[in-house]
Amino acid sequence: MAKSHKGKAPAEDNPEQEVLETADTSSSDNKADELAAELAAEKDKFLRMAAEYDNFRKRSQKEREAIFAEVRVDTVAKLLPVYDNLNRALSQACTDEAFYKGVEMTMTQLTEILEGLGVSLIKAAGEVFNPELHNAILSVEDSELGENIVKEEIQSGFVLGERVIRFASVIVANCK
Repeated sequence: MAKSHKGKAPAEDNPEQEVLETADTSSSDNKADELAAELAAEKDKFLRMAAEYDNFRKRSQKEREAIFAEVRVDTVAKLLPVYDNLNRALSQACTDEAFYKGVEMTMTQLTEILEGLGVSLIKAAGEVFNPELHNAILSVEDSELGENIVKEEIQSGFVLGERVIRFASVIVANCK
């Protein structure tokens, strides 16, 4: 005699139930795999977007720094004629000591401002001629100086970091 079971029949007794349970397990495994793949794809999208944002942020920072440096160079370049005029005024003989002192103080203040901006003078007189820093406007023979030595500076040159704002205009001795 067969025993009656209440509820679910054992898998051996009911082959249809076994197929359904296997299908449910396989269906849930497929669903889990699909969800895992979808999660991995979304995570990949997120990581790519985060990397793109980071690159955008770095690129924007570099652009801002480049613009700031360019503005500094342009501003300093516009102040250089004032420097030249003050330098010319200081090189002239003056009988009014108060006037001369005022021009000297103005030149000192301008020089301090330029130094504060990171601008420095290009050394010229007595230095070896460097075409990356000096602009030779004249070449002369001078037995007292060596080959390619800057004899005289006609106009001061300036650099901001590694960038030349204005080349120093110079007279070079014994240029070959």
